[in-house]
Amino acid sequence: MVESQVSEETFLNISLREAKNVSRARRADTAISIIREEVARHTKAKDLDIWIDPKINEMVWSNGRKNPQSRIRVRIVQLQDGTTEVIVP
Repeated sequence: MVESQVSEETFLNISLREAKNVSRARRADTAISIIREEVARHTKAKDLDIWIDPKINEMVWSNGRKNPQSRIRVRIVQLQDGTTEVIVP
């Protein structure tokens, strides 16, 4: 990420409680999908233009597949070329 390409930067607390309503074997997968949907909703970006940092993926999966966190704080960086990056603050 080059600082001159950044057009907007925001912080967002994302609730992952909906992942608890899914079967135990799919909770972490669903949490990643929830993160992608929330970022798309707040930034009006397409799902294909959203890049999630591997560190966020590791944070969600840190407690295992069956027990993801209830919420996560992320930094959203929108670039001028239309892509959106979701990274650890």
